[in-house]
Amino acid sequence: MPKDINIVFVNYLMKDDILNAVSSVLKDIASCPYSVQITVADNSQNQDNIKEELAAKYQMVNYVDCGGNVGFGKGNNIGFKSTPARYYFALNRDTIVPENSKVIERIIKFMDEHPKIGCIGPKLLNTDGSLQYSCYRFDLQSILIKPFKQINFDKKYNWVKKYTDRLLMKDFDHNSTMPVDWVLGAAIVVRKEAIDQVGWFDERYFMYMEDADWCRVMWEHGWAVYYVHDIIIMHSYARE
Repeated sequence: MPKDINIVFVNYLMKDDILNAVSSVLKDIASCPYSVQITVADNSQNQDNIKEELAAKYQMVNYVDCGGNVGFGKGNNIGFKSTPARYYFALNRDTIVPENSKVIERIIKFMDEHPKIGCIGPKLLNTDGSLQYSCYRFDLQSILIKPFKQINFDKKYNWVKKYTDRLLMKDFDHNSTMPVDWVLGAAIVVRKEAIDQVGWFDERYFMYMEDADWCRVMWEHGWAVYYVHDIIIMHSYARE
């Protein structure tokens, strides 16, 4: 029987982060009525001995050796395919599920109640509790200008800020659950029926933009993508 959800963490020499993230998920699902698989897809060929640590502390976690650093998308795909499920959840290693929030249970209930939604992204918060922008627009100019934000040009030039603000949907009420163009791959949940139509992450993307591409293909096949404001995960690295 397929699991209700397969949660995949991709590891690349970040054992401590993975162990902390796994611990937070295990606490969250302690009384969960659904069947949950946690999978660690290892891109580091166990160089950090994560396989042994998981076996010692969390025997229920499925460890999969990806055979090398195959990238974010392919690593997730290997993890997804290792355990069939109704839903697949790519979750970054630098995330923490807040205690007593029943995040995984609520994700499954939300997806069960909205069968036309193919993909969701929860609200992400920085470690200080501030909002992390995690839903975006398909806006080519903004996407092309985004690298300038990484070198803080948005603080120097208003035209850069204008486009990056548009890309990050800063005009959007992030206390609303609504359809959006695409959601950040740091925490993205996808329905099996949608994957059956659109396929897995496109493995031609080694890292970055595979999430945007996946959501684009979802929309093209009639599957809605939603930002869900009241399901919250802490994410320590703001990849804006």
